[in-house]
Amino acid sequence: MSSVFPDDSVGLVSPQVMTFSEPLALACGRDLNGYQLVYETYGELNAARSNAVLICHALSGHHHAAGYHSDSERKPGWWDSCIGPGKAIDTRKFFVVSLNNLGGCNGSTGPGSINPASGRPYGADFPVVTVEDWVNSQARLADALGIAQWAAVVGGSLGGMQAMQWAISYPQRIRHCLAIASAPKLSAQNIAFNEVSRQAILSDPQFHGGHFQEQGVIPKRGLMLARMVGHITYLSDDAMGEKFGRELKTDKLNYDFHSVEFQVESYLRYQGEEFSGRFDANTYLLMTKALDYFDPAAAHGGDLARTLAKVEADFCVMSFTTDWRFSPARSREIVEALIAAKKNVSYLEIDAPQGHDAFLMPIPRYLQAFDGYMNRILV
Repeated sequence: MSSVFPDDSVGLVSPQVMTFSEPLALACGRDLNGYQLVYETYGELNAARSNAVLICHALSGHHHAAGYHSDSERKPGWWDSCIGPGKAIDTRKFFVVSLNNLGGCNGSTGPGSINPASGRPYGADFPVVTVEDWVNSQARLADALGIAQWAAVVGGSLGGMQAMQWAISYPQRIRHCLAIASAPKLSAQNIAFNEVSRQAILSDPQFHGGHFQEQGVIPKRGLMLARMVGHITYLSDDAMGEKFGRELKTDKLNYDFHSVEFQVESYLRYQGEEFSGRFDANTYLLMTKALDYFDPAAAHGGDLARTLAKVEADFCVMSFTTDWRFSPARSREIVEALIAAKKNVSYLEIDAPQGHDAFLMPIPRYLQAFDGYMNRILV
């Protein structure tokens, strides 16, 4: 490993591409005729092929979960605090697979990809995908990698929903499910936030009905607003207050509607600006809809315990006290349903002031619990 990287880093990593020619039947009733998934791997698959761990990403995540793509990259993968030698997901023990989901904008087939039927970017013509669709595509990736069973499927937020769906859809192919800062379905409030974000994008004049790529533009303002709304929900009130308070960016008030006067305003605008330059608007619409549609208990009249009756995996569920987007109460719903279904489940509610984004942060108590559970699962 190059000395420029920390000792507990996986170091330099390269994305890989897996191409699938067999059509994938989607929940929306359409088929995706051929697609590719971009993924990264860390660690080595053992001879028994029993040490594989799948990482599922959240709304704006991607395949680059750990390590660096170049010697000059300043920021490592999005979950580098948890993946690497000696970390919770220890790459000396586990073979870790992290992918960019279908519909994404980081290399996997999505709205920005060329539609073979038209020769133009899919844009708004890309089919709506669900968490179940993602899990089915991930199962094909596992097949291609020769992984018959995951030691664990792990994810936070929307990633936790995918981990749960794995345990439901493929009960014999997953030994442990780790659902962190997640929920069994979205609340009406969460769906409402997603709808506001979508409307910000859909009403942007540069959206062009989802075919903005052909026009050579992006709906930047809509994406900025969507990210600003989303980002507010990822942080707790305490975290916002501690980070920004009512601090002014300028020396005095300007008494107008256009100046950036408060530090929190500056922060949100920066986040929106940065996001609009790297994320696809159609992908944002798809990801939020996948969140809205996730409701595995609906197959059994809303009875989550019945839905979980056939799972074989042991569960680890973790939540954070100040997460109001996916509150601890929502994690406890999962735990109570698992207990009712007589399944093995460990639950930890972590006292953390950071809000929903806490699952991405190196909080000592969280990492200790995460590491403790992962140390139990190798056979």
